[in-house]
Amino acid sequence: MKIRMLIMSLAVGTFLFTACNDTKKKEEEARLEKEKMEMEQQKAEEEAEMKAQMEYEQNTIAAKAMGSDQFSTLVTALQTAELAETFKGEGEYTVFAPTNDAFAKVPKNTLDNLMKPENKAKLQNLLKYHVVEGEWKADAVIKAINDNNNAYKVTTLAGENITLSLKDGNVMLKDANGKMSTVVMADVDASNGVIHGIDTVVMPKA
Repeated sequence: MKIRMLIMSLAVGTFLFTACNDTKKKEEEARLEKEKMEMEQQKAEEEAEMKAQMEYEQNTIAAKAMGSDQFSTLVTALQTAELAETFKGEGEYTVFAPTNDAFAKVPKNTLDNLMKPENKAKLQNLLKYHVVEGEWKADAVIKAINDNNNAYKVTTLAGENITLSLKDGNVMLKDANGKMSTVVMADVDASNGVIHGIDTVVMPKA
């Protein structure tokens, strides 16, 4: 009788030990599977973030300008003024970007002089005079002009105003000296703002 009870006790003990081991094994497998899923999710999120960052950088204002033959002089000026990085970063800007034809209207000696290292501050100020904080698409610009009796003043990053108006269906810019420029290319969309090409370089007060 004692032997039989002993055998039964051993059998029960063996069963419980096996069941306990199976439970631990399943818990360990579940833990490993959870860790694997978390690692895969983290990897997917990191890859998605990297992809989004690459797409952002490839579509910034600076990248759009660099990718256009019409803005090569502007790109050179931005690089010389050490402002190119500004338009690669985060933020929202509206750039009234002079085309190569616009820069061609500037006297060569004036432009060459601005490109000299000692005149970097002046060049920076000139370029900032073409930039407004925030994203202003063409329809928003036109609405603002119409809401302000065809004379909408905006403050540029240079701290001076330009006046926007409409003439024959075109958006016009009047600089601090009364000189006019026409938007010839609208709504070049970028990840950190928008570019509007203009046919004349606008100038801040001398």
